[in-house]
Amino acid sequence: IVKLPDEFTQEELVNALEELYVNDKKRDILGKKAKETILSNHAPDKCARKYFESIETFYTNNINENDALIDSLIKNNINIDDSNLKQLADCISRNHQYSGEKQLFIDVSSLVKIDSKSGIQRVVKSILKELLENPPAGYRIEPVYSTVEEYGYKYARNFTYDFLSYPLQDNRENLIDFKQGDIFLGLDLSPIVISKVEFYKILKSFGVKTYFIIYDILPIIHPEWWTENICEIHTKWLETVLNISDSVISISKAVSYEVKDWVNKKDIKKNIPLEYKYFHLGADVKNSMPSKGLLNDTNVVLDKLKSKISFLSVGTIEPRKGHKQTILAFEKLWSKNIDVNLVIVRKLGWLMDDFASKVRNHPERNKRLFWLEGISDEYLEKVYETSTCLIAASEGEGFGLPLIEAAQHKKPIIARDIPVFKEVAKEFAYYFENTNEA
Repeated sequence: IVKLPDEFTQEELVNALEELYVNDKKRDILGKKAKETILSNHAPDKCARKYFESIETFYTNNINENDALIDSLIKNNINIDDSNLKQLADCISRNHQYSGEKQLFIDVSSLVKIDSKSGIQRVVKSILKELLENPPAGYRIEPVYSTVEEYGYKYARNFTYDFLSYPLQDNRENLIDFKQGDIFLGLDLSPIVISKVEFYKILKSFGVKTYFIIYDILPIIHPEWWTENICEIHTKWLETVLNISDSVISISKAVSYEVKDWVNKKDIKKNIPLEYKYFHLGADVKNSMPSKGLLNDTNVVLDKLKSKISFLSVGTIEPRKGHKQTILAFEKLWSKNIDVNLVIVRKLGWLMDDFASKVRNHPERNKRLFWLEGISDEYLEKVYETSTCLIAASEGEGFGLPLIEAAQHKKPIIARDIPVFKEVAKEFAYYFENTNEA
């Protein structure tokens, strides 16, 4: 048999290999001995058992050490700083992992704080309600929230029971527990994400997949339409989301393209390629927890809208929505004695105080010009029913829900010629040139 000492030179190894190469008998003997050794000392079942025993021993010792540490901290009333406390919590969590069914966490941080009744929050409520009532197979839906002060996320128990109109059963809002296979969906648009990067790293280290919905990036590409600092905040939010997400899901193909284009221009690199996906919104008002209530003069206003051709504009009064251009166009019509109504629905937003003053003091106010501020979804449904046509004059949108709402009410649509409106309405709208001329 060819033998080598425990410590051998390169030359000795070469000589031994050459001898085996030319001596068939020695090679056969060595092969048989190697097989016998493997079967007696390194059989697969023996190796597997040893491996299993080693892991169990390590796991048990680790848990015992952590439990002893916790007991010591409690008995001796030892104070530890926030950094060590987070490390300890992470260690405990890893050794006592949640063993229940998989969870789909839905971030509703902004909605828990306040329901602004914006288009985004109507979408959040609608999707959340559908997921709670019809969860994906194998998952439990868990609305969660956080604040700037919180380290991680908590189960939004109080919010969820109230959202579903259930009697409160358990008002404990503990930090979420998670494991590999869980999913975190950033459904709500929340700047809190910016302060939670370290927590998302922990989620990912446990094998939790993270996805975020992108409604638009207009504050980044059109900062002139927004108040100060909004562009900076939205940019930080998007950079954070791109950094921590497995996939970003836009609400239209147009938004997905804008995100990819922005990433390419900024030359943002990721270790793992980011998935870009998109979907289209619906307009299921009944399942978006619609607000109720009519005003005292509702019937009077509706009768005026029914009395003549009425054009409807739905959208918060803000610079990009095209309200100034729209009202200038109708002033031209009225100056030519064309007797039509213009009704504007939604509240006053930002940078439009001059426009609001003009409408409130307009000679046609409540005659042929109507501004219905902050009305309920129930009232809006009636306005859609009595209006003749929708005007979508916005210069920028993530999707354009009023287009779908108008289509559901079988109303014709006049829309600005922008990519997202053409994506949503296709050939079922009349498009006007994207200029600021009346």
